[in-house]
This record gives sequence, C-alpha cells and structure tokens, in this order.
Amino acid sequence: MNWINEVETPCYVIDVDKLLKNLKILRFVKEKTGCKILLAQKAYSVYQTYPLIAEYLDGCTASGLFEARLGYEEMPAGENHVFSPAYKEEDMDELLKICDHIVFNSPKQWAKFRSKVRKSPKKIEVGIRVNPEYSEIETDIYNPCFTGSRLGTTLSQFKEDLSLAEGIDGLHFHTMCEQNADVLARTLPRFEEKFGFMLNKIKWVNFGGGHHITRTDYDLELLISTICNFKSKYNLEVYLEPGEAVALNAGYLVTTVLDTMKNGCDIAITDASAACHMPDVLEMPYRPNIIGAGQPHEKPFTCRIGGNTCLAGDIIGDYSFDEKLREGDRLVFKDMAIYSICKNNTFNGIPLPSVYLLGENGEIKLLKTFGYEDFKTRL
Repeated sequence: MNWINEVETPCYVIDVDKLLKNLKILRFVKEKTGCKILLAQKAYSVYQTYPLIAEYLDGCTASGLFEARLGYEEMPAGENHVFSPAYKEEDMDELLKICDHIVFNSPKQWAKFRSKVRKSPKKIEVGIRVNPEYSEIETDIYNPCFTGSRLGTTLSQFKEDLSLAEGIDGLHFHTMCEQNADVLARTLPRFEEKFGFMLNKIKWVNFGGGHHITRTDYDLELLISTICNFKSKYNLEVYLEPGEAVALNAGYLVTTVLDTMKNGCDIAITDASAACHMPDVLEMPYRPNIIGAGQPHEKPFTCRIGGNTCLAGDIIGDYSFDEKLREGDRLVFKDMAIYSICKNNTFNGIPLPSVYLLGENGEIKLLKTFGYEDFKTRL
C-alpha cells in the first residue's frame, strides 16, 4: 500500500478492486434469481464510479430529488427509482421527468399525485411503501418498523380506504439493516400475511435495502432460494436496493497524527474527525478498524484516537499498536466508502476530505478536493 504516503490527508480512497469484487457477487445473485438490483445512493454516491456500477447493476434508487437527479445524469442507461416519506409539489414535477419508478409512503400521498403522474408523458411505475410491522433491528434510529415509525404504511392504514391505492404497480418494504438472508426469510412471511391480498394486483415487489450480500459470512444460497421461491409463487418482479453491499469494505479514510498527549491514557489527535468525516461512528455508535491496529491492550501500546474539533466526544476509539504513535504517522481506517462520504460535514470549519480512486493497476488518482469556498458556500 505505497499509495498511503502519496495522498493528502484527510482523504477517502475508493478501491476499484474491492468495488468490483462486490459488484460481481451482486451480478451472480441477479443471474441466479432473475431479480433486479439497484444502488441505494444514500449509502454510496461516488458518481465517478457509476459507469462501472452500471455494467453490473440495473440502476439506482434515490431518497429525494437531488439523488434522483444524480442517478439520472450519471447512470442514464439504468432504471431510476425514488422514495421519499413525502413529496413537495415542485419536486414531483421534476421527478416525473427523470424517474422510472416513484414509491410513495402512503396511499394518501399516491392519491394526491395520482392525476399528475397519470398525465405525465413519461411512463412511470408507481409503488407504495408498506410496513409489515416486523423487524429484527435492535436500534430504533435504524429501525423503520418500530412503534411510531413514519416510514411505510401499516395494514390498518392501508385498508382504511383501498381506493386510495388504486392504480399502483408494486409494493415496497424496507425492514433490514446490515443483516443476513435469514432475516429476509423470516420477514417475507410477515409481509405476505399482511399484504398478500395485493400480490395478484401488482407487477413487482421491492425488498428494500439492508441486505449485507457482500459480507463474507452472508448466506447467498438462502438469499437466492428465497427470491426464487417468491418469484415462482407469485410471478412477480423482485427488486433489491442495497447500498452498503455495493461498496462494503471498498474504501478507506486516511489520516495523519497531528499531536499526541496524555490524560489518563495516551491520546492521538488526527486530521480526521468522527463528527465531521465518519458521523456513523458517533450515531451508531461503532468503532471502525484501523489497518495494523488491534483491540485495546492487544498490542504493546494502546492509544485513544480523536478528531481535531471542539466536540469533547469527537473520539473515534481506543486502539493498540506495535509502536507508540508519533506526530506525522498515518492511520488508515477501513470500510469508509459507505455513508461517510455521503454524510460528512464541515462542523468547526474542518475541511472535507479529498476523494481518491485506487485503480486496478494500483495507480492512485485524485477525484475531488475541497477548500474554503466549499465550506463558505454551505453556510
């Protein structure tokens, strides 16, 4: 990994070899099942790699107008899907020009825009997101099916006025987060139990995201058999829209140690920030792995790694190393292609990391760099 010392820090590095490995697994699932797989841009939207992704997947899905525009512009040959908890009138006018599928959060939302969609010169497939009221996600912030969730329509809501759902082409459910195929296998019967009465009236079902398909322990055989059995039973098109699985483990965040200190433990301050550059570290929370580092006290020298902001909790985690960290040392955090780039921010005026592409030949290429104007124009 000679490129580590060639880049300016902080920076994200997208590894094309690892991205390709994931895409080939996803294509294998498509070939074995006949399902369609979309890139969920909310997790990964480095659009410079969209031409490559388009060779393997069927398109992309968006969570709002700007993501939908990005997919339309940068992956024009693929299907362009969008879902939002609610749509603004002016956004819908734009979405009708650029999207192939629009998923509504409720029959009421669909009924509101039904006339406008039907008058569109562009053929639009329409779906409603449903909530089967079943999920195995333990953290509510990531659980779209917890009590009081605003995401998706429950059966009781759906049946209040069935005429509101008239004319839809499909149903969408999203109940998973970083989970294996066994969770999908247990979820589908709950979906069928509640919404099976609709399955002879539609053309497709979208199984949503959260499928960790490219994880090393993922049960591909179970996923394939589950999809095939469902398609055979109902003769419906099936969509999956993973985000993380597309770029899982396909990126790094490289940072430089700016200073070291002691306060009850050894501390290193870096030019990368959990709060700014990897916000899921604080939101999940979780501790990202560093290449060459171990768990606390596993190796001779343990150190707390923190960011360069005023937030007292801007702590990335405690790690152990073979040698003490020194000013100028470089650390490489793994699995930083997903969510980090999409969710980063300029709190404290901390610069956004540059983005590099690590090619199949090992060549490192700068895709994007950010400066003061990027910070200023966001305010």
